[in-house]
Amino acid sequence: MRADAVRGHLDGLLLAVLEPGPLHGYAIIAAVQHRSGGALELRTGTIYPALNRLERLGLLSSSWQSSGERRRRCYELTDAGRHTLASERTAWSEFTTAIGSVLNPAAPPGLAT
Repeated sequence: MRADAVRGHLDGLLLAVLEPGPLHGYAIIAAVQHRSGGALELRTGTIYPALNRLERLGLLSSSWQSSGERRRRCYELTDAGRHTLASERTAWSEFTTAIGSVLNPAAPPGLAT
């Protein structure tokens, strides 16, 4: 899938994969890839600036967590992030309905074959 297809929807994707609970960066990338059936492969250079921006906006919070000797920054949704995710889902539904109506129009009554 083209990288520009994700543009404009990255925030919603990141918020959605963080909805179940906190994840570190590579786990976020893996979750997006898994949930998309492998169609979406995000790069670290894409998600980390987005995660930092979402945190500055108050939609995510982060903390350092240790796994053995390794420390990872984990991100989780704030209440504002949950509200934004709900808005993103509504906007996505409206968008896909509108685009679907153009790309796959219903046959006008009386013209069905």
